[in-house]
Amino acid sequence: MNTRRLPLDGVVVVDFTQVYAGPSCTQMLGDFGADVIKIERPGTGDLSRTSFPDEAGLDNPVFWSINRNKRSVSLDTRTEEGKQAVLDLVSRADVVTSNFRAGVMDRIGFGYEALRAVNPGVIWASATGFGEKGPYAHKGGQDILTQAYTGVMWRRASDDTPVSIYPTSLCDYTTGMHMVQGILLALLHRERTGEGQKVEIAMYDSILHMQMQEAATRMNRDTEINWAAMPLTGAYRTTDGAVVMVGAFKQNPLRDICAALEIGEDLSLRPEYTTPEGQQRHRPELRRLFAERFATGTTAHWMKRLEAQDLLCAPVRTMEEALRDEQTIVNGMIVEMEHPAEGSVRVLGNPVHLSATPAEIRRVPPGLGEHGDEVLGEAGYDAARLRALREAGVLR
Repeated sequence: MNTRRLPLDGVVVVDFTQVYAGPSCTQMLGDFGADVIKIERPGTGDLSRTSFPDEAGLDNPVFWSINRNKRSVSLDTRTEEGKQAVLDLVSRADVVTSNFRAGVMDRIGFGYEALRAVNPGVIWASATGFGEKGPYAHKGGQDILTQAYTGVMWRRASDDTPVSIYPTSLCDYTTGMHMVQGILLALLHRERTGEGQKVEIAMYDSILHMQMQEAATRMNRDTEINWAAMPLTGAYRTTDGAVVMVGAFKQNPLRDICAALEIGEDLSLRPEYTTPEGQQRHRPELRRLFAERFATGTTAHWMKRLEAQDLLCAPVRTMEEALRDEQTIVNGMIVEMEHPAEGSVRVLGNPVHLSATPAEIRRVPPGLGEHGDEVLGEAGYDAARLRALREAGVLR
């Protein structure tokens, strides 16, 4: 039996989060030992159970991906009995998490002041779309909207590239990881002082902060940093796929690119290409030339030649290819769980690798309301009281 203690063993989290940003945070806490008690609405539960229709219904891959190491309690918190059950759980919790619109937790009776009255040391962590105040505070937070509001969607490799939605939920994930950081810092502060506090994360702030280099350059020099628009950087089609090349961080990358692509001359010796500014002005011509060369060979051929010149490069992979990659396996990024209905299911592992206390999967993603009796029993509810809550439809 494994007796190793994880860093967050003993930390109890009452978790109201749903969809992606919040659940990615609480799964990270659960992977490192926290007891995450997931409060779900009766009947449908977390919206990630139904975000994408699946033959398995409420227990599907989207839900599995961000809800391991949690226990589910399905409560009707609109009732006084349901509210009291939550308060009883909060009274023995360390952290309460939510990712509703600003003000929702206050309206349903679980705002910071209300819960601090029950548990003065509680850490109340909230992720909203735009913050608790301001002109957008009333709006629901959503990944695609945040891409649009923060400039991420507008910034692209060139002006002739259409404005488009980034297809992975980058904003949700970044917000969730900032939420983890805030909670860990608050736990450290409480360990030293005994004082709980409010932790507020706005998705809007997280994605602005991710652009710290670009923002500082724009505000102080009124110029743009755009890594995708660097003159010697780009993604190019090959005969069997695509290669991305980054012509940077070398004394004369254009010379080395010319050698790798067998262009026949060192273009860096031409006056129009001698300086980075000249290369930027003539970027369209360089890109056309590079594209013509890449189109004549396979991905493997060009990877070998680029790497021989010590140029930064990579094959452009599909998701399927990335999941099969030996590096993915070596890094332990695919893990298996035994699901009671599905058998063995595969999900991504934790990217934080600790040598002494690595992340563990102790619980598979829960069925809706699976742990209601267990969790409330630990809070002092006897069998008769649990039965009464179920008969009243409060506990499902």
